[in-house]
Amino acid sequence: MTTTGGLFPATSMPDRDWWSALWPDPEGTLRQLGIAPDMSVLDLCCGDGYFTAALARLVGGQVYALDLDPVMIERAKDEVSRQGASVRKWIVADALDAAHHLSATLDCVLMANTFHGVPDQTRLAAVIHKVLRPSGLLVIVNWRPLPREQTTVLGQPRGPQTKLRMSPQAVSTVVEPAGFVTVQVVDLPPYHYGSVLIRAGQASGNLTSTG
Repeated sequence: MTTTGGLFPATSMPDRDWWSALWPDPEGTLRQLGIAPDMSVLDLCCGDGYFTAALARLVGGQVYALDLDPVMIERAKDEVSRQGASVRKWIVADALDAAHHLSATLDCVLMANTFHGVPDQTRLAAVIHKVLRPSGLLVIVNWRPLPREQTTVLGQPRGPQTKLRMSPQAVSTVVEPAGFVTVQVVDLPPYHYGSVLIRAGQASGNLTSTG
């Protein structure tokens, strides 16, 4: 969840007030999506840490958090610290360079509310495939493809432009050719869903497995 440098030109950080109204229990949401204690997880495009902090509480110290914007990383650090949690590694980098900043493959990659704004989604899916261990999970949280005027929070339309919103089927069409299989689509009322995909195939690249 970042606005920096044009990597996600259609994505902006939400205000905390309406974001917490929309996601009152972020840790519960993560559990619904299959993220469990002791997993190693990359919060890709972590933004200001709203989900990072919940993720760190849930899985313990095996969280990696990456964002292109150093200001967002500092805000995320503050939020994680405020909640008494910890992150194993903070990474200021382009999401497409994620593999260069990790020394081992991970159990899960979480990408919340930013995939719709990625200019080269196919390339990013290939990068994520590289950083996951075989059978690792890719969890993509997206706004449902509803007209923006219908997705109101605290009385105002929220979320990306209507034309940028993706259906679960569209996510699968883009991501599965990189070596993934969609195993579940989780409804996240009122306006979101989570696509849960499993990484197929053998380990690739120079990363070692954490498993």
